[in-house]
Amino acid sequence: MSTTTDTAGAGESAPEPTASQRSAKAARPARTGWLGAGRPARRAHRRAVTHQAASVLLGYPDQAFFERLPLVARAVAELPRGTVRESLQEFCDHASGTPELELCTHYVDVFDLRRRRSLHMTYYTDGDTRRRGHSLAEIKAVYREAGWEVLPGELPDHLAVLLEFAARGDGVRGGELLLRFRPGLDLLARALEEYGTPYARVVDAVRQTLPPQGAADRAAVDRLVVQGPPAEDVGLEPYGVRNPLPMADTAADAGADTGAEGCGCGPVPRPRAAREGAAEDSREREAR
Repeated sequence: MSTTTDTAGAGESAPEPTASQRSAKAARPARTGWLGAGRPARRAHRRAVTHQAASVLLGYPDQAFFERLPLVARAVAELPRGTVRESLQEFCDHASGTPELELCTHYVDVFDLRRRRSLHMTYYTDGDTRRRGHSLAEIKAVYREAGWEVLPGELPDHLAVLLEFAARGDGVRGGELLLRFRPGLDLLARALEEYGTPYARVVDAVRQTLPPQGAADRAAVDRLVVQGPPAEDVGLEPYGVRNPLPMADTAADAGADTGAEGCGCGPVPRPRAAREGAAEDSREREAR
């Protein structure tokens, strides 16, 4: 029989429960499922819901996006009160109240046509170097080890793909991947905030699921701002010349075409649009 240190005195035997107390305890149903889980399990569940919601919200706003939006909004509403729920709810409200044509045009203007706000995380770590191909292969290897396959037409480093893997594939390995690309994620958040797009709220919600930013993380972001991602040019030492990653729109950017022609507002795969943008940038560099 265990002993207690209550007011009855240290070392004295704990009083035996009465018959009515034993009956009441037996009558209480035990909590099962998520409500009966421990605090770490509930925290992991909330993190997975956040990552899955952000994965959908960062996808191209086609018909499937708007069909899933009400379900995402309901899942977000069940998250605990706090800045994560507020950030995601704010974007859900914005998306549900914005015409499809307008939202998809804005999406392309924010992400597909502006590499400074790329959703492909290896761009921040590897730029346009040959090393980027190795990084993509490493991410695919992580997915395969977890039994996760990337859909045709998607690149494994797209933030929406990384988030879905963290939510539904392997939470531990997915979290490690997000931490690996933490500087790029922080730089993306800063660029979205400066641009003034509601998508900044979605990325902020993701960042809040990660550990607090440390000194090394801040230093890495500062280096990216000054140096930009690695660049590779023929005849120069690998990674010896770095192009800056602009953080503020220029007057020319402000006058760029952002009409429906640039969007298409159809089921255009995001990675294809990104590759077309990369090819166009490469042609411009060769012309110069």
